[in-house]
Amino acid sequence: MKSELIERIFADTAYVRMGGSAEELRTAKYLQSVCAELGLSASLEAFEVDMATIREATLTVDGQEIPCRGYLCAGCGEVEAPLYYLTEGDRYSLSLCRGKIVLFDGYLGYWRYRDLLDNGAVGFISYDGNVNFADHDIDQRELRSYVSKGEKIPGVNINAKDAVAIINKGAKTAKITLKQDEYKGSSHNVIADVKGEIDQQILFTAHYDSTSLSQGAYDNMSGCVGLLSMAEYFSKNTPRYSMRFIFCGSEERGLLGSKAYCEKHEEELKNAALVINLDMIGCIMGKFIACATAEKPLVHYISYLGDELGFQVKAYQDVYSSDSTPFADKGVPAVSFARAAGRDLAPIHNRYDTAAVMKTEQMQKDIDFITAFASRMANAAMCPVAREIPDNVKELLDEYLLRKRKKA
Repeated sequence: MKSELIERIFADTAYVRMGGSAEELRTAKYLQSVCAELGLSASLEAFEVDMATIREATLTVDGQEIPCRGYLCAGCGEVEAPLYYLTEGDRYSLSLCRGKIVLFDGYLGYWRYRDLLDNGAVGFISYDGNVNFADHDIDQRELRSYVSKGEKIPGVNINAKDAVAIINKGAKTAKITLKQDEYKGSSHNVIADVKGEIDQQILFTAHYDSTSLSQGAYDNMSGCVGLLSMAEYFSKNTPRYSMRFIFCGSEERGLLGSKAYCEKHEEELKNAALVINLDMIGCIMGKFIACATAEKPLVHYISYLGDELGFQVKAYQDVYSSDSTPFADKGVPAVSFARAAGRDLAPIHNRYDTAAVMKTEQMQKDIDFITAFASRMANAAMCPVAREIPDNVKELLDEYLLRKRKKA
């Protein structure tokens, strides 16, 4: 792909595009148009997502109003209670949640929310951002349906600077008011095919949505550029295996696009040999990684290929928090490629994820390596990756997909 087109794609998509929003649909149609520009036909496949519009969200701590954003899909309610800062997940610390509004560190995952409910919390406060940054941004978060399972208590998100101030002054009480309208909306996967010599497929995935504060250049328009580049290459260099390129919607909301695809196309997945996922490549600095949710020999193969081509890559076996995971859970071996820069070099999920952290030359180098790997897989007499998921990886999938709690 020409560097001018890469730069144009980043410029054309430099806006927030949350899953299920009009902006996300705008991006889906844009990707469809770029596929057409490259000589490929792409279709949009809709799937249902939970949506909400906040009418009121307020947080008062010891009588002082704190800037906040209410959790989407956390229902409506008003609660006033003692404030409790939860720092540990041991039984004693959790027992102190009863009847409290709980402030905690990090994200509201499934097990944390279960712990809050089981121990009688009546509301919750999370925070994000950096105390050293000049901005006072607050991310828009949601109580995901597979987390709440219909059990909802009101919650808000605040900036880290306010969280520090609240704890520093020893705040005693908090009041949360949350009012919103919840409804069903639509998100979309964008799908393009390249016909090979045989019907068996290699699937490629990358998500195109972003979070509420982010333009999502690094996370993950970069992966979409990679898919477009490979689709262009293989459309001109017919592979043995057929290929399907899936630009996934609503990944940031819990891998919703890839989950929806796997549910709708489960029977077709029996014809898939491998999934290649791209999530955050081409940034200026950082190490290139390959996470194989597959047999261990694939890890060695990628490492050997890096040596063969003179490309530095750190390959390992694990579950990657991206669209490759639902496919692996359906038994399709998967590998995710990324250039991991770290939050100090290329921060994600905030206003600093823009094209400024990207480098076109690095994008092209990363894409060249992934294309070389994909070409070897797609032109093999038989894709060498075993069509099975090892037991140790199945255990990791159970933990990631919340079927089993990770041991401390």
